[in-house]
Amino acid sequence: MLARPFSLVKWYMDCVTDDGDVAIVYCADLNWRGIRMHLSSVLSAAEGQFSTRSTISRYGVKVAGDHISAELPKLGVTGIWEADSPPFERIVYEHEAGSVRWNCLQPRSMVNLRVGDRKLRGLGYAECLTVSIVPWRLPLKQLRWGRFVSPQDSLAWVDWQGAYSTGFALSNGEECTLLSASDTEIAVPDAKLHIDSGFPLRSGRLESTILPDVPAIGKLFPHSLFSVEEHKWRSRGVLTACDRSSTGWVIHEVVKWKN
Repeated sequence: MLARPFSLVKWYMDCVTDDGDVAIVYCADLNWRGIRMHLSSVLSAAEGQFSTRSTISRYGVKVAGDHISAELPKLGVTGIWEADSPPFERIVYEHEAGSVRWNCLQPRSMVNLRVGDRKLRGLGYAECLTVSIVPWRLPLKQLRWGRFVSPQDSLAWVDWQGAYSTGFALSNGEECTLLSASDTEIAVPDAKLHIDSGFPLRSGRLESTILPDVPAIGKLFPHSLFSVEEHKWRSRGVLTACDRSSTGWVIHEVVKWKN
C-alpha cells in the first residue's frame, strides 16, 4: 500500500494584552509516511520572561462563524478568538509536488484566553496554514512574516525569498502590495508600519527551539531541516497612513534556511 502524501495543517493564534503580555498558541496535524501526529504548543511572555511548552497530544480547534475556540488539555490552554476584521485566503506557493495555502481567518481578534493559572484578554490574530509539500523541498531561503493589530487597524504580511519569491500584505482585511519589509519597517501603498526593537520571544535553530520538547519530530525529518534559524519578536508598532496613525502590538519573525 502506498504511503499517504505529506500533509501539514498548522494553526497559529495569538493574544497580546494592553500591557504587552503575550500568548501564542500553535496546533498542528501532521501526516506523512503513514504516521499521523497531533502537535500543540504555547509560547507565553510576561514581565520580560518567556516560556514554551509543547506536547504530542490531541487538541481541539473549532471554527463557528466569527468565532474560533481552542482547547489544549495537556497544556492547560483554553481560548476564544472573536473576529473583528474580515478573513482572507491565498495560495502562497503552488507546484505539481504540492502547495502552501495561507488562510488568515482573523487579521484582528478580540481574545479571551487562559494559559494555566493566567488569564489574558486583548487583541489578537488567527491563521491556518495548509502545506502539502515537504518543507525541505520548498524554494525558500528566507521568510519574513508578521502581524500588527491596533484598535483601529490590522496589517499582516508575508515576504518569501528564494528560488521562488513573492510578497504580499493584508491591510484591514484587503490584500495589497508589500513594497518592502525589514525588522524595523513594513511599507505598503499609502501606509508604513514602524517597528521598535521589541522583546525577543524565540531565537535559534529549530533543533534547539522545537526538538527538545518533541524529539519524535526529529526522527521523521532530515536533520538539515532543524538547522533553520528562527527569530521572533513582540514589538510596539506605529502604523502611519495618510493623515492618521495608530499604535498597537506587533508579532513578527524572520526564518532563514541554511545550506
